[in-house]
Amino acid sequence: MNKTQRLILGIVAALGFAIIMRWVFAIDSFSRFFSVMTVTFLVGLPFAVGYITVYLCNLDTVRYKSNAFFIPFIPIVTFFLLTLFLKIEGAACWIMILPVFLILAGLGGLTARYYKLKKEDRINNTYVFIVALLPFLISPLEKMISVIPGKYRAYTEIEIHATKTQIWQNVTRVRAISTAQDSASFTRFLGFPRPIKAELDTAGVGGKREAIFDKGLVFHETVIAYQPLKSMTFTIKANPYEIPSATMDKHIVVGGDFFDVLTGTYELEQIDSHTCRLKLYSNFKLSTTFNFYASIWANWIMKDIQLNILKVIKARAEQKV
Repeated sequence: MNKTQRLILGIVAALGFAIIMRWVFAIDSFSRFFSVMTVTFLVGLPFAVGYITVYLCNLDTVRYKSNAFFIPFIPIVTFFLLTLFLKIEGAACWIMILPVFLILAGLGGLTARYYKLKKEDRINNTYVFIVALLPFLISPLEKMISVIPGKYRAYTEIEIHATKTQIWQNVTRVRAISTAQDSASFTRFLGFPRPIKAELDTAGVGGKREAIFDKGLVFHETVIAYQPLKSMTFTIKANPYEIPSATMDKHIVVGGDFFDVLTGTYELEQIDSHTCRLKLYSNFKLSTTFNFYASIWANWIMKDIQLNILKVIKARAEQKV
């Protein structure tokens, strides 16, 4: 085979491996042993894709390190587009993991190049077999480890030039938010539901509050601590079975197996005679074996949602509406 044919073979073989691994790791009957929400999948798939791609390429094609690093991007991006087109994965999930996948695929390619330069075919054949098989051997071991849920807090605040009364009436009940008032660019980019309004039946402990988003997402909230014009804490419950499947990817759905928002708190304090500081923080839970990475994205998402709400409250309170 010439160089081009070998390159195409490497890309197709690596893509085929990715599809097979994704399929196996998502089979419900194998859930005791495999899951796409594991470090094994997050690391093993892209590294193996990169290794297989470069392993099957002609040595001249990957003699330069840059080629060995970037060529594996082709099967990774193709896999990304294919799973999006077939609606196997959601765009938000891919945006979060694509940087990791690309880097690890590149490292897999560089590793394969290192051994290709040694020109020891027997060793190279053994190593590519090990790299491809290892995720299927390690995943059952990882699944035996009990996931310890991690609890995190996303903290946001804003200064508002208005009275406490003007601010508080916009805290307890948030009237309909228009698209023009929605400034949450990050979560909008990820395709998350947009906040619509929040309704509270009773301003006090035991009050029921509903935070309504578009695409059918509703947070059912119960007030558990309340001090008028000062603070309000509420539990948050989102029933994942109420959320339409097209609204959020199942791996990041609120109230699902991996991500849940527990409580939210508003705190209002007077800074001077004309200014108040409004704080909003939420406590959320992650249940994965890679919370160290997932928590970064979850924190960004929660902060973007919260800051968006605070900006709406600020604008309305300062306009006295």
